[in-house]
Amino acid sequence: MASLLAIVWDWNPTLVNIGSLDIRYYGVMWAVALLLGGWIFSYFCKHEGKSGELADSAFVYIALGTIIGARVGHCLFYDPMYYLAQPWTIITEIRDGGMASHGATIGILLSIWLCARKNRVPVLWLTDRLAIIAPISGAIIRLGNLFNSEIIGRATDAVWGFKFVRLYPNIPIDKIPAQHPTQLYEAACYVLTFVVLWYLYKRTDAPKRHGMLFGISLIGIFLTRFFIEFIKMEQEKFEVAMIDDIGLNMGQVLSVPFIVIGIASIWYALKHKPETAKAPTPNKKAKK
Repeated sequence: MASLLAIVWDWNPTLVNIGSLDIRYYGVMWAVALLLGGWIFSYFCKHEGKSGELADSAFVYIALGTIIGARVGHCLFYDPMYYLAQPWTIITEIRDGGMASHGATIGILLSIWLCARKNRVPVLWLTDRLAIIAPISGAIIRLGNLFNSEIIGRATDAVWGFKFVRLYPNIPIDKIPAQHPTQLYEAACYVLTFVVLWYLYKRTDAPKRHGMLFGISLIGIFLTRFFIEFIKMEQEKFEVAMIDDIGLNMGQVLSVPFIVIGIASIWYALKHKPETAKAPTPNKKAKK
């Protein structure tokens, strides 16, 4: 009975074809995530009296760091032999998916450091604000994974299970197993993390405690990832051996350091006094 109530998912991942070029929902979701992130960060800059140049600079740095980090991270973490043997596929096969959130996080952190150095703003100020944006961006990108019918869960008897038809070509729908829509589970948890962070930013002194929002964001994102991995299908064959050996897959192993960093960041924020309000600094020297 449960399998009869499962959701049949046969969504075409291609939004539109333009000649030999196909525009996929996955790519559109990445674009939406980056544009929304840029808009939210511009709000932070205006709200806190930062320059528009900082918003523009941060958008460029973070967009490049996110995309490059996510792609290179996937290639090196999940299938290094394949991509190192054919390095051009790191770029040419990007439309088929293959972006790692752990790699994106590393890329973002490096971009934050470079951007903060260039614009002479505190690294932790920049990190805390971008940490609010990260989970909502992650939620949107997970919808792209759903359109691609990828990063799916194990078989389930739950009535909300999805039958990912495109993963089982030429098999009758009644024979296709219902599986956990783990993309939606992660997206929902990330949205919740974003709501919590937004509340803390608007209603508490958390923004004045450097590292607090960053730590909460890391824990919200990667603790979610760690636990959902238990019901997720392995992305690569080698992960089966990993689970047999240590009980964890690659996604979980990569999540642990970020969870630890998140805890350490919150500890750092609590050990230091909140930032006190500073008098505004004039942009130009007063004329004599």
